[in-house]
Amino acid sequence: MIQSKTILNVLPHVLKTVDIPGLGKKRQGKVRDFYVLKVKRVIITTDRQSAFDVILGNIPYKGAVLNLLAAFWFKKTEKIVSNHMLSVPHPNVLLAKNLTGIPIEMVVRGYMSGVTKTSIWYSYQQGERVIYGIKFPDGMKKNDKLPTPVITPTTHGGGKGGHDERLTREQIMVKKLIPKKIYLQMEKVALELFKFGSKLCVKRGLILVDTKYEFGLDEKGNLTLMDEIHTPDSSRFWKADTYQERVSKGQEPENFDKEFLRLWYAKRGYRGDGKPPPMAKQLIVDLAQRYIGVYEKITGKKFQAYKYPIEKRIIESVKHVT
Repeated sequence: MIQSKTILNVLPHVLKTVDIPGLGKKRQGKVRDFYVLKVKRVIITTDRQSAFDVILGNIPYKGAVLNLLAAFWFKKTEKIVSNHMLSVPHPNVLLAKNLTGIPIEMVVRGYMSGVTKTSIWYSYQQGERVIYGIKFPDGMKKNDKLPTPVITPTTHGGGKGGHDERLTREQIMVKKLIPKKIYLQMEKVALELFKFGSKLCVKRGLILVDTKYEFGLDEKGNLTLMDEIHTPDSSRFWKADTYQERVSKGQEPENFDKEFLRLWYAKRGYRGDGKPPPMAKQLIVDLAQRYIGVYEKITGKKFQAYKYPIEKRIIESVKHVT
């Protein structure tokens, strides 16, 4: 595991953004920068850290962890659904197919959990029992396993400050937000991906708690997975062998994702509204080590820490891309 001192030493040089000459206009999401070309796009996963749909700071090596872990899962799941990945020319860079994005995020949940305003636990503890059009029984406690995984779709907030909004299957159908056939296919694929991811995670000593999938359509209208898959930004992971004991004691499960960050801010009264407190140095170290830890657990590979700054190497890696 990378030492605290190393993480703090490189903190001033993290990848916040990168300008690549010759690729046209740079566009930005909460975590990624991208350049759209004729048939492909260059996606750079930065070290920016977001939660509650707000950018809160930067975490060393985070961008590489997200990009490399997503690439691992894209390869593993390509028999379930095609994805947008073409190649990975640098740990922080993905060359991807251009797709027509579908403005609905498919969130699959296996547990009654979460602290964000779109999570089912947030609504359940306030007395709601029909959430996202799904009826939940009385008597459930935080972090209980659901009888079966459920899909809780949201709008796609997008950009740096966009907020996701809750949707139901009925709303999507009635408002015709997307064709019914496409949405039903998204549901089927999302559950298959979650089942596959859960099985692999169990073998690695982890529980895949919940996750988010984003889809687009290729030039032939085929459903295609995009953005990321089963990363600690888009998913939550718990340590499997301590889950039951900790939950029975009313403790939070050991996690390897940004839920640790959300809980840290929630304890300080911040859930996305107003000005966030600055990230403590120990929080930054803990997050970096957790992200690297989940990468190593899932892939079975040791994370190769590189030297910062990396902007020049990123530019060099895509200089021949057209």
